[in-house]
Amino acid sequence: MTTNAPKSQPRTATLDDIPALTALWQETGLYRPYNPPEWDVRFALESSEATLFVWEDNSDNMIGSIMAGRDGHRGWVYYMAVTPSLQKSGLGRRLMQVGENWLRDQGVWRMQLMVRADNHATQDFYRHLGYRACDVTVMQKDINTPPADR
Repeated sequence: MTTNAPKSQPRTATLDDIPALTALWQETGLYRPYNPPEWDVRFALESSEATLFVWEDNSDNMIGSIMAGRDGHRGWVYYMAVTPSLQKSGLGRRLMQVGENWLRDQGVWRMQLMVRADNHATQDFYRHLGYRACDVTVMQKDINTPPADR
């Protein structure tokens, strides 16, 4: 996708953004078929504990996203994505500042994020922003029926 200059600020996502977010997350390798984006977008937008920002260019093409949420103890960032043609342009850093600021405004003092173990370039990006790897194992269990199957 050819992009124009980014708009000056991101905006809060809406449910109408799901197709463009899905395309962005597919383009940037964040999409997983077992985790349909509409579930996470809807959950974030309907929660008072989370938000999702999108950044567009001057032609209204979606060029970046960041989801932030708090769990009562920590802040978390998910779906931080920048369209490939704008990676290394500073937009990722700006998106992280937006997410960090939202969490800070919610009273969060420490935030975390998850990066797949084999995604070394993304790990390097976050290290450059001051994040450090923690020696933890993330475990997961589905405790309810997925939204699409309810």
